Amino acid sequence: MDTKNFYWLAFNMIPGIGCKTTRQLLEVVEEPENLFSETRKGLEAIFGNRTKIIDAIVSKSMFDEAERELKFATDNNIDILTYDNPKYPQRLKRAECDDCPTVLFYKGSAELNMQKVVSIVGTRKVTEYGRKMVDELVSGMMSEGILVVSGLAYGVDTCSHKAALQYGLPTVGVLGHGLNMIYPAENRNLAKDMLACGGLLTEYSSQTKLETHNFPARNRIIAALSDAVIVIEAAKKGGALITAEIANGYNREVFSVPGKVGDTYSEGCNNLIKNHKANLMQTVQDMYYVMGWKNNKKTNVVQTSLFPELNADEKVIYDLLLQNSELTLDEFVAKSDLSLPKIASILLNLELKNIIVCLPGKKYKIM
Repeated sequence: MDTKNFYWLAFNMIPGIGCKTTRQLLEVVEEPENLFSETRKGLEAIFGNRTKIIDAIVSKSMFDEAERELKFATDNNIDILTYDNPKYPQRLKRAECDDCPTVLFYKGSAELNMQKVVSIVGTRKVTEYGRKMVDELVSGMMSEGILVVSGLAYGVDTCSHKAALQYGLPTVGVLGHGLNMIYPAENRNLAKDMLACGGLLTEYSSQTKLETHNFPARNRIIAALSDAVIVIEAAKKGGALITAEIANGYNREVFSVPGKVGDTYSEGCNNLIKNHKANLMQTVQDMYYVMGWKNNKKTNVVQTSLFPELNADEKVIYDLLLQNSELTLDEFVAKSDLSLPKIASILLNLELKNIIVCLPGKKYKIM
């Protein structure tokens, strides 16, 4: 038995603990297995008077379910992506995504940590205009090799996945249920095609019941997985707008395709633009410009020797950008021994010297 993944699954199945608490617990116990070897007294020190949680851990009531899920994953070639797994989507680990899961289930061939990831969301009742815009935007992403993410639902989601496959782009569907099924059933063949050039991702085990509230919850993963979220046709209310709102909270760039005034499925998109919650998007070039992706392939790397005025700490930050192209503030902290205030000060100085530039999404790159 895969002991490591077994304990991660059991850890993830403790009743009464949400994603935020689970991630906080990891900082205390370091390894999930350690929690199950704690004495009751030790658990009381961690959980206080939350006796139901303590009783569940002591009795190991979730072990049978964890064992069944481990067997299901093994039998169906499903990757269990634990928080410490290098294949776990690193964008979900950013500080602003504190409600993202510590365990994901993935089946497919696409790399979830590709350099450029874009999510596309919208109405389930897509119009001909929506289909046309999906096709134009996705076809425009071919040159950048972008990973296209959506939710495998009817409408814009389905169009986005199909367009990605048509134009040879990897595409991942984030599900609101376990990998033991596909919903809607009409997308089963599409899901099979995606496994060869993309994949299916979910936080839900195969033993999870199909619940309507799981679908809005999965939208946070669609938002967190990406660098940018595109909304194509959305009514005044709906899941696409929830995803856009979450994306803004995660410091992701949001783009909205405008529509005619008065069109039901353009009202949400137009409102996003009007309320400054999304960038206006008419062509894919609008996204490339805002994201700083335009002409990236033609940019020559500038040598550190051109900037002899850099001090030792500035050279550390500059060299990190040479190695990684773009980095967020959190990524600088993780990759260096410098403190957060020190890094923030260095970045400001380098900006003032016109050596680096701050991009949307609070990313930094060499000019």
